[in-house]
Amino acid sequence: MSTTPHSNDPRDNAGEFVLGKDGKPLVDRYGRPIRSRASASRRHDSADPHPAEFTRVTPREQRRAEPRVERRVEPRVERRAGSRVEPGHTVYESPAAYQPRRAPEHPRSRPAQRPAQRSAQRPVQRPASRPAPEEVPLQVSRGRRKGPKVRRKAKRPGCGALILLLIAVLVASVLIADSRLNRIEAMPDQQIAGTSGTNWLLVGSDSRTGLSEKDVERLGTGGDLGTVRTDTIMLMHLPLHGKPTLMSIPRDSYVAVPGYGYDKINAAFSIGGPALLVETVEQATGLHVDRYAEIGMGGLANAVDAAGGVEICVAEPIDDPLAHINLQPGCQEMDGPTALGYVRTRATAQGDLDRVARQREFMSALVEKVTSPGVYLNPLRMARLMWTAPTLLTVNSGDHVWNLARVVYALRNGLDTETVPVGGFEDTDVGNVVLWDETAAEALFESLR
Repeated sequence: MSTTPHSNDPRDNAGEFVLGKDGKPLVDRYGRPIRSRASASRRHDSADPHPAEFTRVTPREQRRAEPRVERRVEPRVERRAGSRVEPGHTVYESPAAYQPRRAPEHPRSRPAQRPAQRSAQRPVQRPASRPAPEEVPLQVSRGRRKGPKVRRKAKRPGCGALILLLIAVLVASVLIADSRLNRIEAMPDQQIAGTSGTNWLLVGSDSRTGLSEKDVERLGTGGDLGTVRTDTIMLMHLPLHGKPTLMSIPRDSYVAVPGYGYDKINAAFSIGGPALLVETVEQATGLHVDRYAEIGMGGLANAVDAAGGVEICVAEPIDDPLAHINLQPGCQEMDGPTALGYVRTRATAQGDLDRVARQREFMSALVEKVTSPGVYLNPLRMARLMWTAPTLLTVNSGDHVWNLARVVYALRNGLDTETVPVGGFEDTDVGNVVLWDETAAEALFESLR
């Protein structure tokens, strides 16, 4: 059996390979010429001349059966600018160009590396010039530190604490002053029906009780007369709305004293004390008396001295040896004895009528001095006044310091001053008396009811 010599050139065995349009065999991606199916069958037949049966060989089995041929790497053809590729020719690149690229992995899909592995893969390089870290000493809490205890500095009181302390001191001072007031049963058993507002009966007595010989000589009051009368009788009306009114009642007013007939109004005080005086005032004016306050001669002078004196403007010269005063016109500072003589004297043209006007002037001046910054901002003077003044006052059993504060407020902020209208004077069996103007007096009383 003759065999046809086999040539290595693919173009000599054109029937065994697949040819392109240019007549040249086509090659696969490895540079090998592609055989036709007929040539593959013939080759299989020549390898097995006596096949038992026709067996179809797949391309994969065919590739396994073929001898392994070394792969020839064609040089990479670089296309230059302007070069042309002839029609029908295929340009192939080297196999390295066909290596598949792996898509970048997502950071979460990467397995976590241990610190030891990371350090093994990428050793940490420290600069040689960097000094080694210093050892940090172990910190121990203050609670566990052994040794002497450290004293904590006391916190300074704030504004809130100071305000609370001031309020506490003020409340305590008011309660102490209230406990030092003298109290009596000043209201009668039977009183007229109540009228509008609140009516205070303010009384200044000529009592010398409790005064020493030195005080009598200093004040010029004389000894104990035995019978106590009132030098000052005033009714303060505090309405629910509007301006207060301070009404003076002349002490020689000729009125009916309940149970004793007509007499001077101050005689009611000497006969029956505060209760009979309250009842007499109510019957004469038709005004219900709600509260009562009384101060004696010694108390008035001591109150002035505790406040540091009062400033009073004298309208005319007054020379009264009995009152121990010799005053010239003009504003001047008066001490206790001088102020007492100023409100007691009747050595002026209208006598008792001038005196009631001076008494109202004195009361306003005293209240203004007590409520001035020079007194209430001076701790020593304020303490002395709050300690002394309550003992000089006598009030009804149901009255308190905070009730008196309303009187002080009215005197400090202004009020209307009145005197019971006088119709004339008359000599009677009880002495020279003051007669009221019945019509004008009733009109005044009606305005206060």
